[in-house]
Order: sequence, then C-alpha cells, then structure tokens
Amino acid sequence: MPSNRARPRRAAIIGTALILLLAVASYLIYHNFQRVSPPPVALFPGCQAGTGPQAVSLDTDQAGIAATIAGVAARRKLPTRAVTIAYAAALQESQLQNLDYGDRDSVGVFQQRPSQGWGTTSEIENPVYATTRFFAALVHVHDYTKMPVANAAQDVQHSADGAAYEQWAPMAAELAGYFTGSSPHGVSCWYPPPRQANLAGAVRKLTQTFGPVGRGRVVARITTDRSASGKEGSVAVRPGARGSAWTVAGWLVANAQAYGISEVRYAGYEWKAADGSMGWQRDSTKQDPSPGLVVAG
Repeated sequence: MPSNRARPRRAAIIGTALILLLAVASYLIYHNFQRVSPPPVALFPGCQAGTGPQAVSLDTDQAGIAATIAGVAARRKLPTRAVTIAYAAALQESQLQNLDYGDRDSVGVFQQRPSQGWGTTSEIENPVYATTRFFAALVHVHDYTKMPVANAAQDVQHSADGAAYEQWAPMAAELAGYFTGSSPHGVSCWYPPPRQANLAGAVRKLTQTFGPVGRGRVVARITTDRSASGKEGSVAVRPGARGSAWTVAGWLVANAQAYGISEVRYAGYEWKAADGSMGWQRDSTKQDPSPGLVVAG
C-alpha cells in the first residue's frame, strides 16, 4: 500500500499536468482568434516610421506633418540633410505638432513668431507655409549640410537654447530616411477604413505640398479613375522628380485617415489601412497594372 507521503506528490503532478493542458488550450484558442481577427491595433489610429523594435511611433498628426516637411523639401529640391535639420527643430519645438500656442506669440510646428517677421499667426499655423519659411531661412545658412544639426537649426531658429536640438538629431535622421524615401516603404499607418474617400481633397492638399503638377515637377501627372457609380475610385500619381515616388507614397499613407484613403500601391508593394500595423506588403496580385505610378484609393 502506498505511503501517505506519496499522495500529495501524485496530486501535485496531476495538478501541474492540468495547468499545462489549460495553458496549451488557451494558447490554441488565442492563436486561432488572432488568425481570424483583424490586428487589435487597427482599432486605434497610429503610424510608425520603420519596422521592428527600432521603429519610431507617431500619431497620425505627427506623421502628416513629417510627410509635409519631406514634401516641401522635395518641392524645393533640398537634400535629406535639410529634412533632418527641420525634423530636429520641429521635434524640439512642438514634438511635430501644429500648436496654436507657445512662448509669447510663438505658434505652429516650428514655434515661429509673428512679431519676428515669420508671417501672420494664421500663416504660421499652416504647416506648408511654416516649413517653406523654415527652409527659405535654412538655405541661406552657409554650409548648413556640413554643420552639426543643432548648429544649423539654431541658425534658423535663434532659440534661447540651441543645443537642445542635438538630442533629436539621431531620430530626425531616421525619420528623414523613411519620409524622403531613402529607405523605401518605411511609412505605415493604420485606422478603421472609411466608407468613402475624399480623393479630390487629397489631390488638392498634395499639390499644395509638392507644388504644381507638370513636367519637371515633383509630380508630373495625376489622373483619377471613376468607379462604376461615377464617384472617385482611385488616383494615380506619376512622379516627375527622380527619387520622389516613395516620398509621395509616404505622404499619401500619412494623410490617409484625413482623406479616407484605404490603400496605396507602388512598385510591387501595397499598404492597406485595415492592416497597416503590418507595414507595406508585397502586392498580393503579384502584378503591377500601373508601373511607375503611385496609386491610392
């Protein structure tokens, strides 16, 4: 007859086995649920630049402003270094937000001051205008591409503590690589897909950012395909400037929520709002019906 001491040991073994079985069952249920359910993160709008642990998280407003800064730089044919300097300044001054307040009369992304000749309050609160003014000042800084980021930003901003810009230099350089397209298909956002897109509004804002459409411009041509109902179905953007396609694609993704864009395709890759947290994916059709075009709809 087994001793009484063996009974607790046997009960412990059985209990451990039951716990393991429950854990396995829970994992299988969770795993199967994950496979049939959309990514939970899609319920909460957000964006990121890059992928994996090193990705930079942004909210949709920050991503839209970052894309605007890269777009204005492309319009002015400025190097990636200029975008890095602008990002460092914007991260320090406003965390890439279009603020309607600040120190004294400072407003906007770069906290520019109407009293210092940057423009009216309403003008400065327009990110395209504010960025255009920032770059107009930056290009007059001698050898700004060879200077430390903080020095170049300070020569534009004339801040009380110009050294503070340097802390943002590494992140600014990383963001610049993704939003200018130097690191392709690196900008992704996610949000619940809309019922209908405002593609006309997206085209208007895109041309305000990148400049007029035409030969030799950042955007050479924009065409709109109508759906069967007669409403806008998609827009196709043909980049004009070399290397600008992924900048345009990143802008469309970063502004997707604002204009109800559900998907963007370019160069054999596709981004979809519903599963944007997975980043850009290889086009599932394995065909590119519009080679050379950035297509959004």
